[in-house]
Amino acid sequence: MTDIGVLLPTREAAIGGDWDVSRLIDFARRAEGLGFDSVWAGDSLTARPRVEPLTLLSAVAAATTTVGVGTAALTGALRQPLLAAHAITTLDLVSEGRLTLGLGAGFPYPQTAAEFTAAGVPFTERLGRLLETVRLWRSLWSADRPDSFDGRYWRFEGLAGLPAAARPGGPPLWLAGAGPKAVDRVGRLFDGWLPYLPDPVEYGRQRAEIDVVAAGAGREPAAVTPALYVTVLPQDDPERARAELDAYVRAYYGSSLDDMATLQAFIAGTPDQCAERLAAYADAGARHFVIRVGALDASPHLETVARIAEAVRAETRVVAGSVR
Repeated sequence: MTDIGVLLPTREAAIGGDWDVSRLIDFARRAEGLGFDSVWAGDSLTARPRVEPLTLLSAVAAATTTVGVGTAALTGALRQPLLAAHAITTLDLVSEGRLTLGLGAGFPYPQTAAEFTAAGVPFTERLGRLLETVRLWRSLWSADRPDSFDGRYWRFEGLAGLPAAARPGGPPLWLAGAGPKAVDRVGRLFDGWLPYLPDPVEYGRQRAEIDVVAAGAGREPAAVTPALYVTVLPQDDPERARAELDAYVRAYYGSSLDDMATLQAFIAGTPDQCAERLAAYADAGARHFVIRVGALDASPHLETVARIAEAVRAETRVVAGSVR
């Protein structure tokens, strides 16, 4: 089974100076009506400012009924972890258990370092703080929740009375990132993997390594959901699609599509070409796609992306049926 979600255009709205959150909630409702399995929100404080994702997703969860909600990805170490746990647990309750937390440590570049400075968090401690935050959250959401927590960075008392999550164990925690260290952490510690690898073959290789690590840690392969964060722009004219995606990437990152495509998964082309490229990742093991529409105005493309999503689901159903 392949699930396909779409990213809410929070950063794109901010680039255009549009702070009308009702448009984002309407976008989420429309995505639910078009059959997307999930809607996601990105996170940034000062590096790429936008509305805060946990607050937004609470409004989205209240305005929808079935679609999953998720962060792609939340920079967990930017937040005081107990206050973050309180907000996340509340969001999980509002969504009635539809929440997935994609988490990232923070990409090592100057704007992210400045963001950590603005939040009063040492940038060099971002990974250690993220992993300890995850350990705290899991303890808070466990059935036998302790009344205290004693870690390297934080010590807390009086935890037993905090609200419980909607599901036993709390929302699934997915780790963004790729490479040997991320593969090891995902296989041992996380419920899902959310990279943006630009090559399906490399994606499949690292996904297989995660299975090996998970098995070595005594976990079932199904314990880790392999996902992909991917930017897609469909147009009937492939050259126009690529040109418009390049303009979007320049507005978003200040770099060309050619440069960014060495780091992230970008797909531009006809709807059939986009579906074919996504199916290549599904063949490599991806089971949940988080699609960012590669346009500053994502709304006109949403129905087309929904049709692409259904084509990918249909293709993966055919493949799964032939295997059986």
